[in-house]
Amino acid sequence: MALFSCHHPQAGVCVQLLAGSGISITKCLPNAEGSPTPGPSPGKMGKYRIRVATGDSLLAGSSNVVQLWLVGEHGEKDLAKILRPIRTGQVQLEVEVSLCLERLLLVKLRKHKSLVGFDWFCKWIAVQGPGTQGEAFFPCYRWVQGNEIICLPEGTARTVRDDPQNQFKKHREQELEERRKVYRWGFWKEGLILPIAGNSQWDLPRNERFLEDKDLDFSLSLAKVLKDLALKGTLDLTNSVRRLEDFSKVFPRGKTPLAERVCNSWKDDALFGYQFLNGANPMLLRRSTSLPSQLVLPPEMGDLKTQLEKELQTGSLFEADFSLLDGVKPNVIIFKQQNVAAPLVMLKLQPDGRLLPMVIQLQPPQNGCPPPVLFLPSDPPMAWLLAKTWVRSSDFQLHQLQSHLLRGHLIAEVISVATMRSLPSLHPIYKLLIPHFRYTMEINVLARSNLVSEWGISDLVVSTGSGGHVDILQRATAGLTYRSFCPPDDLADRGLLDVKSSLYGQDALRLWEAISRYVEKMVSLFYKSDGAVKDDPELQAWCREITETGLQGAQDRGFPISLESRAQLCHFITTCIFTCTGQHASTHHGQLDWYSWIPNGPCTMRKPPPISKDVTEKDIVDALPGLHEARTQKTFIKFLGRRQPVMVALGQHKENYFSDPGPQAVLKQFQEELAALDKEIEVRNAGLDLPYEYLRPSMVENSVTI
Repeated sequence: MALFSCHHPQAGVCVQLLAGSGISITKCLPNAEGSPTPGPSPGKMGKYRIRVATGDSLLAGSSNVVQLWLVGEHGEKDLAKILRPIRTGQVQLEVEVSLCLERLLLVKLRKHKSLVGFDWFCKWIAVQGPGTQGEAFFPCYRWVQGNEIICLPEGTARTVRDDPQNQFKKHREQELEERRKVYRWGFWKEGLILPIAGNSQWDLPRNERFLEDKDLDFSLSLAKVLKDLALKGTLDLTNSVRRLEDFSKVFPRGKTPLAERVCNSWKDDALFGYQFLNGANPMLLRRSTSLPSQLVLPPEMGDLKTQLEKELQTGSLFEADFSLLDGVKPNVIIFKQQNVAAPLVMLKLQPDGRLLPMVIQLQPPQNGCPPPVLFLPSDPPMAWLLAKTWVRSSDFQLHQLQSHLLRGHLIAEVISVATMRSLPSLHPIYKLLIPHFRYTMEINVLARSNLVSEWGISDLVVSTGSGGHVDILQRATAGLTYRSFCPPDDLADRGLLDVKSSLYGQDALRLWEAISRYVEKMVSLFYKSDGAVKDDPELQAWCREITETGLQGAQDRGFPISLESRAQLCHFITTCIFTCTGQHASTHHGQLDWYSWIPNGPCTMRKPPPISKDVTEKDIVDALPGLHEARTQKTFIKFLGRRQPVMVALGQHKENYFSDPGPQAVLKQFQEELAALDKEIEVRNAGLDLPYEYLRPSMVENSVTI
């Protein structure tokens, strides 16, 4: 402990103690004349009532003894080893303190090991006593491990500017220094954004791992599906699919109503087009501004060109371009070469809102090769169906890798790691964002080690596995833009703002606007001017950590490296929250609905794209996944796409990181607005033939957890 002397404004000598907590506290001594200066009265007893809350999970308690300290403006008091938090719930204590602490700044705690150390999950500590002006609240919501001292600042959010006496300066610096040792950037593949360091969930900080209810549900459910897959999958290797109807053998029990609809109507052009608007991957479709240069229209198709140009002029021509898949090396599954295509689909928007395909080109033109075959709705039914099936398989690849994994999971991980490394727990933006990072790091580590790892699920059954998936992720990463993560900008850039049948677009905009209003109200509580934003060094460091480090220098694609105004800050935070919630939900929830019926979203294709329109049902069946691959796809789609029993809906988190009444009132308003939006979507869906529920606030999870 270092000692520094200074002159108190009211005479007397002031000794400032820089405690190990990083808090600057002051003890006032008598002045030269012997008269007391304002300050603590060491002989005066003060009674404090302390409430300590332990987490709700089964293993949250600990039999180890916990030592507490109260740190106030005028001193620090060791309360000794007074607590043994064995059970969940609250424990209340009353202690006498022979020192006037005045306003409490923080609570320190240390869990002492006995023969065995048991981690303790502390939710919060509340203290009422002299100088607290009611009850002082100290949020924790983390595991207490080992026997190191943990400091919990009082829950009033503070920027650096809000701490004019630098009472918390040392604490903020020490906290971030310790966090950066634990939350380290890792490396996965060249050309990709950075993950958290660690190859398994056990490498992660304890606070980022699943609590036992989530862990138990995840582990038991996974064990069950793997057991079922092992029992039935072995037989699949000796059986084969002979007709399209045979895929009903792997159609899941307990299927959703929409999955049943897909099974019955997957051949329909209207359902094919609908998926680009409101299916599992609504991120690809865009309005055409010209005929694509890669679309090769032979002279004999003059009527088609005229029709396309007519739709172009009226603004009703749309396209889905899968050129990101061009040249990707396909996988080899059980010694059999698989196949990948890079289709281009041209569609027209009907006055009634239906989106219907006009032409499908399965591969881009290649120099020295004949022009690619164009497939039309007027072609023989099986040829047209095979072309659409190829598109659905290509959409499966880009959906899972680009829209779901990269834009949902991995971006959310960058935001969460950067926040833990750059913003102290006192910072208002930390308090605002932290509920939206729950379980994200562990689920992503599990994905990298099981789904897209060497010999992972992708390598075993997906046509872009065994390296192709990394190639796609690298290409998609190079094309990430800031505007594409902001629905108002993204929908405008893709020409979808005025498309009423884009239910995804409608709901994404309304959810974005609700989050934006919530963020603006929160930010206005702590930043009264643009200058306050610009002058916040922690905020600027956080922004740079995301863009320059986590996203590996994405400023050339619009991501900010500094925040110059309140409006820019609000937009950036809204983007972060929407990415961790709505963006992920829109690409996660549809999997069970749209991919349970394998022909509507095949994970692989066993035959090359057709170059002839002489197609039979057998040709389609032979091109689709085998029974083993189909069952594996169904198994994991059902496991990952099921409704999560341990689920926190957007804005409904129980953790209270703010002790200020202002932020609590803003959160309550946000919850009320989300409830109203949820009801509006429910009423709208009641009148729809195909309800769209993926962005209903009650279904949008508060963070990326699955």
